[in-house]
Amino acid sequence: MTGVQLPVMDRFIRVYSDLGKDNLASLESLYHPDVVFEDPAHLVEGWPALEAYFRRLFTNVTQCTFTIEESMGDTHQGYVVWTMTFAHPKLSKGEPRTVKGCSHLSFQDNRVIQHRDYFDLGEMLYEAIPVLGRVVKMIKAGL
Repeated sequence: MTGVQLPVMDRFIRVYSDLGKDNLASLESLYHPDVVFEDPAHLVEGWPALEAYFRRLFTNVTQCTFTIEESMGDTHQGYVVWTMTFAHPKLSKGEPRTVKGCSHLSFQDNRVIQHRDYFDLGEMLYEAIPVLGRVVKMIKAGL
């Protein structure tokens, strides 16, 4: 008897809701070998490169969790709105930071073939750097 495989969107939500340093291996069955991942700071092509990206990410943070706020999709693509809470020893004195974002996903063979994250890189990173953070906040306030 074979196990029932959840639709890729449901698996994505389940994996990211529970994602942590100890279960990064759960990502491999979610992503297509030829996945393309993009966010405001990175472009990563292929599963081996994406796996390395996640390992680096989770090595450098002391906390990183995703709360899925809402989602919608079909068998070809999906959208996920999320809140990421993370802590990095070099940002905000190691205190947790929260960033809201969304992901656009494309599916192939019941796996994620394209994953693009949208979020404010200034809010995530630049505002947490002491001198630069004040400048970024002043610019945002003036817009």
